[in-house]
Amino acid sequence: MTTRSWTLLHQADNTRTDHTVITPQDLGVDGAWKIEKRTLHGGLSEGVDEIRVNNGKLTFSILPTRGMGLWKAWLGDLEIGWKSPVHGPVNPAFVNVGEPSGLGWLDGFDELLVRCGLESNGAPEFDKETGRLKYPVHGRIANRPATHVSVTVDTTTQEITVRGIVEETRFHFLKLRMVTQFSTRFNDSSLTIHDEIENFSAGPAEMQMLYHANFGLPLLDGGSRVVCPAKTVVPRNDRAASGIRTWDSFPAPEAGYEEMVYFLELYAADDGWTRTVLKNAHSTQGISLVFNKRQLPCFSLWKNTTAENDGYVTGLEPGTNFPNPRSYEGEQGRVVKIDGGKRAAFLLTLEIHPTSKDVADAEAAVHKIRAGRDAQVWDKPQPGWCS
Repeated sequence: MTTRSWTLLHQADNTRTDHTVITPQDLGVDGAWKIEKRTLHGGLSEGVDEIRVNNGKLTFSILPTRGMGLWKAWLGDLEIGWKSPVHGPVNPAFVNVGEPSGLGWLDGFDELLVRCGLESNGAPEFDKETGRLKYPVHGRIANRPATHVSVTVDTTTQEITVRGIVEETRFHFLKLRMVTQFSTRFNDSSLTIHDEIENFSAGPAEMQMLYHANFGLPLLDGGSRVVCPAKTVVPRNDRAASGIRTWDSFPAPEAGYEEMVYFLELYAADDGWTRTVLKNAHSTQGISLVFNKRQLPCFSLWKNTTAENDGYVTGLEPGTNFPNPRSYEGEQGRVVKIDGGKRAAFLLTLEIHPTSKDVADAEAAVHKIRAGRDAQVWDKPQPGWCS
């Protein structure tokens, strides 16, 4: 059996491959998997690096230029992701995260999974005295390009791993380094993201992480549901409170729909692991997010069921905190503290369910975690939860 690695990008050595294709033939073995690295051209995608991994069953696209985000995935004819009115992937050179409105991040938003952080990950926040932007919406890490990217194929474990390093730093201020690994096995319908956030300063640091996982048609449709072991459900604002009776279900696309957001605490198994499932209206297809509540104790549900061409989408969002303004979340203690030279780790698995049986099995896993326990569903925003 064989293990081999390829360096696709390395800033320190000025190394970058514009186009690389890796197949089983490169290792002298049989198989149907394929890895391709290419550079995109045209429009807002000009210069974006993409790594497309096909494990023989599942294909997914990683964007080193966009903070090692996950652009889309495909399982046979099923496309997982959403149709954003932002036609990307967008090169961060065209995204002004620090623009005065605090909403510049939205100019590049079209991924299946985008990390929000690392200094902050919530709503934009402004200085009360000067009105100047303090923290932009959803932070900066998604618009920081990777400094190092490599691929490893291990034919013994039958695993493909894409590793990347992205830094979020400012002189005199934050010094954080994210080391991420995307891993998948040959002919599997799941992938796992393992992130380690290193504080390479000599002094302590605080950080936040939110995994903004976004799904549109066909997994999201009129009658879709989120199945999760909810312990507590809180509407973010009065708008969300007006839809609290149907917080876990979704309507068909509706022009002019105003988003609703719910903050949740989930039940977990004794070892901390929990799961949320999104399934379509007929329970024939779905997807699970599997994560550890000890690492990601907060869960946010974003419902944006507007017209399809305006971005019909829902976000399932495990995080270290709720996406309120950074100062508010800090006051609630929802930050991760990392001593100098230390790391914090996060693990998230996406499992795709292409059949009714797969969906039923995932739901059964949720019910096992819930163990018959009820959820407390609040009909209005709660202190300590909502800014």
